[in-house]
Amino acid sequence: MYRDNSLMPKEAVRLAVLGTLIQNGPQRYADLASSVRHFLDRIAGPSLDLMGTSLEMLRYEGLIEALDGTGMEDNALLHATPPGRTEFDTLMRANVRAPSADGLNKLVIGLKLRFLHLLDTEAQKDQIDHLASLHETELARLGDLKRTEAKAEAEGHFTEWLEHDIAQAEQRLAWFNSLLARI
Repeated sequence: MYRDNSLMPKEAVRLAVLGTLIQNGPQRYADLASSVRHFLDRIAGPSLDLMGTSLEMLRYEGLIEALDGTGMEDNALLHATPPGRTEFDTLMRANVRAPSADGLNKLVIGLKLRFLHLLDTEAQKDQIDHLASLHETELARLGDLKRTEAKAEAEGHFTEWLEHDIAQAEQRLAWFNSLLARI
C-alpha cells in the first residue's frame, strides 16, 4: 500500500480476485482470470500496472488455493483461503486517494462498490462515508479553483468545463449520500 494506506495497482488486482472468489465461490482458473481481466480493462482500461499480479502469486502466498488440480496448467478450481478472506477485508478497508486521471481510483471505487455488500453494515457505512468525504474535498478544491478563475476573468472554455466537472462531483456526492442513507 501507499503511505496513505491506499491501494497500489497490484493490490487493486488482489481485491478483484479475492472479492470475485468470495462473492461467486470457487471458479476455474481460466474463468477467474478472464473475469477479473475483463472487469479491470473495462473500468480502468488496459494497463501494464494492472497485469502484474498473477493468480499463481496469490496461490503461492496462500491467499487462494486449488480445490482440484494445481493451477493454470490444469485449469484448477480455485477458492479464497481464510488468510485470503482476511486480506480481502484489509483491502476493502484501505483508503481511496483523491480523484486523479490515472484510472486507478475509479477502479478502486468500483471494486469497493462491487464487493461492499460482503462487509458488515458498519464497515459498509464507514466506506461509503469515506467515499462521500473524498467528493466533498474534491468539491472544495474545484470550488476554490473556480473562484480563482473568476477573479482572473480568464478567457476560453476552462471555466465552463470546470462548472461541468463541479456538477459531476455534486452528483457523485449526492449519490454516495443517498447510498449511505439506504444502508
